[in-house]
Amino acid sequence: MITVRKAGNVYRGDTLIEGSRVRLSLGTRNEDAAQRLASRIDKARAEGADSVIWGELKPALPEYTFNRLAGAVGYKPPEPRPTENAPTWDDLRSVFDGYMQKRIAIGRLRESTQERYLQTIKQFDTFLSERGVKPLCQITKAVIESFKVWRVERIKAKKGSRGATGMVLDVAILHKVFQVAVEEEMIPKNPVAFEGRPGDSPSRGAQPFSAKQLSRLQENAAEDLLAFLLLRWTGLRGSDAVNLRWSEIHFDTREVERITQKRTKKVIVPIQSDLLAMLEMEHSRRNPEPDERVLLHPSMGTALTRKRLYVRLVALGKRAGVPDAHPHRYRDTFAVDMLARGASPYEVAKLLGDTIETIEKHYAEFVKELRERVRRMMESKDGGLKAFSLPEAKAATV
Repeated sequence: MITVRKAGNVYRGDTLIEGSRVRLSLGTRNEDAAQRLASRIDKARAEGADSVIWGELKPALPEYTFNRLAGAVGYKPPEPRPTENAPTWDDLRSVFDGYMQKRIAIGRLRESTQERYLQTIKQFDTFLSERGVKPLCQITKAVIESFKVWRVERIKAKKGSRGATGMVLDVAILHKVFQVAVEEEMIPKNPVAFEGRPGDSPSRGAQPFSAKQLSRLQENAAEDLLAFLLLRWTGLRGSDAVNLRWSEIHFDTREVERITQKRTKKVIVPIQSDLLAMLEMEHSRRNPEPDERVLLHPSMGTALTRKRLYVRLVALGKRAGVPDAHPHRYRDTFAVDMLARGASPYEVAKLLGDTIETIEKHYAEFVKELRERVRRMMESKDGGLKAFSLPEAKAATV
């Protein structure tokens, strides 16, 4: 009999194999899934080498665990039989590629979102190849649970993994992929269960630059000064910044007006004076057409890509002695700066093209500057309840 125990974030099974006690990973972080696996393992061992359950357990268990358990009873995999017309993962990939192309054509899916989908699909490709799984019918809930553990381990092996929170997005993407399979009647039920919504329960929140860091970044910006000022004073995402056109810069009203790429919301941001002066100089120098992009590669004169913008700003951070100076930190800085100056979450949400819930979730709890602002309000001798007289209460005491 196998006993389920939790070790770290992963459940393991304690059992006896050939007289020796061993502890083997069950490849899941879900207790119910671990108990179901343990029950199936016990039944397969009781039935012996001929049990058909071993075929179900092979893709669900880590390879080492399966080999120890199945090898102990002398199980040998049956010769593969042709599965005529049985849809495979490769078939689903082709169907989903077509689905994404259609969504892009009608403007319901961004190419940047497609790229993120493909990253997850590539990781799932690798996982399935390692397990030797091809038919969709073999991709069960237990297999998906094993993928989650496998993916977390791979993410944490990289620098800056941030606790492998990206796995939640991977699972959400896989759920979408398999939902398409359900809609196309390739499988009867979606095997992927959500791990929560991407972005929920953030553990780090915003990472704004300090005033000193901003000063050092601006001093070292050099030919990246326009990109620095644009991100610093608009809070645009990197994808919106590199796609910003001159037609969206309104010099008459001193405003930037754009439909955001991620949420397709209109944002109208007043242009700060330093940014305005830089934009006017750049416009006068280039005399661009309205549809030309605002940000160009300084040395090549070609349009900046999102990836190239990231590389240049991180390099700027290294010159200025500011670590991890990626583009999204400028968005964090803009939001925190506005909140600290007295703007409401509603106003900041409008400027960023985001929701009030997101602003409160990612900034209010984590940002020291906002807590210090509240502290100053509390310590102030002006205003508050003391500023109000209570004539009714005084009259009652007379």
